[in-house]
Amino acid sequence: MLKNRVEKAIEELRPRLQADGGDIELADVDEEKGVVKVRFKGACAGCPMSQMTLQLGVKTFLKKKIPEIKWVEAI
Repeated sequence: MLKNRVEKAIEELRPRLQADGGDIELADVDEEKGVVKVRFKGACAGCPMSQMTLQLGVKTFLKKKIPEIKWVEAI
Protein backbone atom coordinates (compact mmCIF):
# COMPACT_ATOMS: atom_id res chain seq x y z
CA MET A 1 0.00 0.00 0.00
CA LEU A 2 1.43 3.34 -1.10
CA LYS A 3 0.32 5.21 2.03
CA ASN A 4 2.31 2.89 4.31
CA ARG A 5 5.43 3.33 2.19
CA VAL A 6 5.03 7.12 2.24
CA GLU A 7 4.60 7.10 6.04
CA LYS A 8 7.83 5.10 6.43
CA ALA A 9 9.72 7.47 4.12
CA ILE A 10 8.44 10.51 6.04
CA GLU A 11 9.63 8.92 9.29
CA GLU A 12 13.13 8.73 7.74
CA LEU A 13 12.94 12.37 6.68
CA ARG A 14 11.42 13.75 9.89
CA PRO A 15 14.64 13.95 11.99
CA ARG A 16 16.23 16.28 9.42
CA LEU A 17 13.38 18.75 9.78
CA GLN A 18 13.20 18.35 13.55
CA ALA A 19 16.89 19.24 13.79
CA ASP A 20 15.92 22.73 12.59
CA GLY A 21 12.88 23.01 14.86
CA GLY A 22 10.34 21.91 12.27
CA ASP A 23 8.34 18.82 11.52
CA ILE A 24 6.21 17.23 8.84
CA GLU A 25 3.15 15.04 8.83
CA LEU A 26 1.38 13.11 6.13
CA ALA A 27 -2.00 14.65 5.38
CA ASP A 28 -3.24 12.55 2.45
CA VAL A 29 -2.20 10.13 -0.28
CA ASP A 30 -4.13 9.78 -3.53
CA GLU A 31 -2.90 6.35 -4.56
CA GLU A 32 -4.61 6.50 -7.94
CA LYS A 33 -2.98 9.79 -8.99
CA GLY A 34 0.28 9.35 -7.07
CA VAL A 35 -0.24 12.63 -5.18
CA VAL A 36 1.05 13.09 -1.63
CA LYS A 37 -0.07 15.96 0.59
CA VAL A 38 2.01 16.91 3.61
CA ARG A 39 1.65 19.48 6.35
CA PHE A 40 4.62 21.38 7.75
CA LYS A 41 4.67 22.00 11.49
CA GLY A 42 6.81 23.84 13.99
CA ALA A 43 9.44 26.16 12.54
CA CYS A 44 8.66 24.85 9.03
CA ALA A 45 5.08 26.14 9.15
CA GLY A 46 5.11 29.56 7.55
CA CYS A 47 8.86 29.57 7.02
CA PRO A 48 9.81 31.51 3.88
CA MET A 49 12.09 28.62 2.89
CA SER A 50 9.36 25.97 3.23
CA GLN A 51 8.69 25.91 -0.54
CA MET A 52 12.37 25.23 -1.19
CA THR A 53 12.35 22.56 1.53
CA LEU A 54 9.29 21.01 -0.12
CA GLN A 55 10.70 21.02 -3.65
CA LEU A 56 14.37 20.25 -3.05
CA GLY A 57 14.05 18.17 0.09
CA VAL A 58 10.74 16.45 0.66
CA LYS A 59 9.60 15.99 -2.95
CA THR A 60 13.00 14.82 -4.18
CA PHE A 61 13.42 12.41 -1.26
CA LEU A 62 9.95 10.88 -1.56
CA LYS A 63 10.07 10.52 -5.35
CA LYS A 64 13.47 8.85 -5.14
CA LYS A 65 12.26 6.38 -2.47
CA ILE A 66 8.86 5.78 -4.10
CA PRO A 67 8.88 6.25 -7.90
CA GLU A 68 5.07 5.91 -8.07
CA ILE A 69 4.74 9.37 -6.54
CA LYS A 70 3.97 11.91 -9.24
CA TRP A 71 3.48 15.04 -7.12
CA VAL A 72 4.03 16.26 -3.56
CA GLU A 73 2.33 19.35 -2.17
CA ALA A 74 2.10 21.12 1.16
CA ILE A 75 -1.30 22.05 2.52
